[in-house]
Amino acid sequence: MSPRTPSSPSQPSPHSPALLATHLRTGVVGALRTEDAGQEVTLTGWVHRRRDLGGLLFVDLRDRSGLLQVSFGPDWTDAASLASAHRLGAEDVIQVHGQVRLRPEDARNPELPTGEVELQARSLTVLNGAETPAIPVYRGPGDELPAEELRLRYRHLDLRRPELQQNLLLRHQLILATRNYFHGLGFVEVETPMLTKRTPEGARDYLVPSRVHPGEFYALPQSPQIYKQILMTAGFDRYIQIARCFRDEDLRADRQPEFTQIDLEAAFVGPDDILAWVEGLMAELARIAGIDAEPPFHRLTWAEAMDRYGSDRPDLRWELEIRDWSRVLGTADSAILRGAVDAGGRIRGFRLAGGASLSRRQVEEIEAAAKAAGAPGLLWAKRTAEGGSGPLSRWLDEGHWTALEAAEGDLFLVAAGPDRVTSPALSATREAAIRLLDLPRVRDHAWLWVLDFPLFEKEDGEMWANHHPFVLPHPDDADRLADDPLSVRGIAYDLVYNGSELGSGSLRIHDPAVQRKVLGLLGLDDDEIDRKFGFLLEALASGAPPHGGIALGMDRIVKDFLGAPSLRDVIAFPKTTAARALFEGAPSPVGSHELVELHLERRGRKAGDEAPPATDPEIPA
Repeated sequence: MSPRTPSSPSQPSPHSPALLATHLRTGVVGALRTEDAGQEVTLTGWVHRRRDLGGLLFVDLRDRSGLLQVSFGPDWTDAASLASAHRLGAEDVIQVHGQVRLRPEDARNPELPTGEVELQARSLTVLNGAETPAIPVYRGPGDELPAEELRLRYRHLDLRRPELQQNLLLRHQLILATRNYFHGLGFVEVETPMLTKRTPEGARDYLVPSRVHPGEFYALPQSPQIYKQILMTAGFDRYIQIARCFRDEDLRADRQPEFTQIDLEAAFVGPDDILAWVEGLMAELARIAGIDAEPPFHRLTWAEAMDRYGSDRPDLRWELEIRDWSRVLGTADSAILRGAVDAGGRIRGFRLAGGASLSRRQVEEIEAAAKAAGAPGLLWAKRTAEGGSGPLSRWLDEGHWTALEAAEGDLFLVAAGPDRVTSPALSATREAAIRLLDLPRVRDHAWLWVLDFPLFEKEDGEMWANHHPFVLPHPDDADRLADDPLSVRGIAYDLVYNGSELGSGSLRIHDPAVQRKVLGLLGLDDDEIDRKFGFLLEALASGAPPHGGIALGMDRIVKDFLGAPSLRDVIAFPKTTAARALFEGAPSPVGSHELVELHLERRGRKAGDEAPPATDPEIPA
């Protein structure tokens, strides 16, 4: 997808000549248009490309605002400058002075905003030369990018690419618009600590040893969650922060160990207040990015989303929904199907019109996706002119086909068992079927709220908080908290865009007794609760108002708005999938004397051992 160059009409252009003029330049290269023809200007930037035609020489001059063709010739350029121009290399930093002229009709470039004009350079000053770049910034038609590992190693050069600069410019505009939007709603920006206390999920914290308190550690925040709740008890009423957060976990294309979130909290609110504010924000950010976001957004409960799509973040650009065929197929002469229903499970799946055109190999590819998501297998059947084919078809009689509303050419994909197994498998089946059948979209921008998540989930006999331990139990379910906690819903909500979770929030527990009870259900005894959360309970007991909020992933918003394949494309200095910073070489070993000062000792690797390699084999070339 080509990068967008959005600009809010309510703000001055970030490339305004008046804003960016200095004693070395009168403006920037990307701002010049036909109405500037005849003006004398001085510009600075990098040599993007040079085309030497002997007597004439053309340089594409680049700065963050764009590209401009600069022409050098004996009729308008002084001799010394013309000689210097013939020696220019890629990425040299130069200053040129001359006159803006219209390009000849047959030499205009409609693909560039500046493509109708050029600068006829009278003089040239080389401000700094450049060594031959380790990776090219200029790419011609058909040229592929260097391997990502190489681009991250030479990030200072990679960041000169116009695509990445436009990505970061959009990020800047969206952050600025966010601050302005919430300022207009009476929110107060408060910075919360970066050195804080460990969370219950301590294994995922980044720890910072204290030099002045031997054996004690700070943690970098995974979220400002507790601090923003305390701000509500302090009476700030509405809080906003563009917050930096840290999480030591395995990385994927949509995860980074340090990330930025739009963090907000408000007192005396219900969920509709938070949802309306966020919808207004998304409409404003989407307008800047040039995509559609029309509030109010569609809403589904968590139970509805799992039942209809098998996922709590379904992509609603396609309307393909799971069907429950337990009553229809539960009568089939199949031990697998009947056994699933008798055990309390369900028989669910998809009817795909025209899906019989898929080859056996393609159907097996869909089945492999279901198995990768945890299903033991996937049953399928094709409705053909002769009757049916596929493993499922041998158990189907004409009555079953009629009840399934089968038409010739249909493909049926079925999973049988408990929802906890079949739902993720059917979600993976849905995604694979959409891709392989190239199903048409019903919309290009699908916004969705998923509401009323379970308060708890259980795994390997251990209870976990579905979102976090501070979510307010749904008032209709609160009486079951002690006896049937797994049936209790929380007043929690996730924002989903095109199948990607952009944010998660909830109303919070403001009663310290309820908070203590929830923490107890998660396996903490009173001493642990007081040790880990005593300061929060103390704040809640001081007179805490009802409050709630949400955290929205800024990195993910920019990535999804741009259609970028990875978060690394919208972060200036990202980490690799192995959490390494290849450009600056972090993390790096620490000397023994520094460890002694921090009251630490090295185990596992001895002093003098080679540091692990700075390369990252997990990044595809």
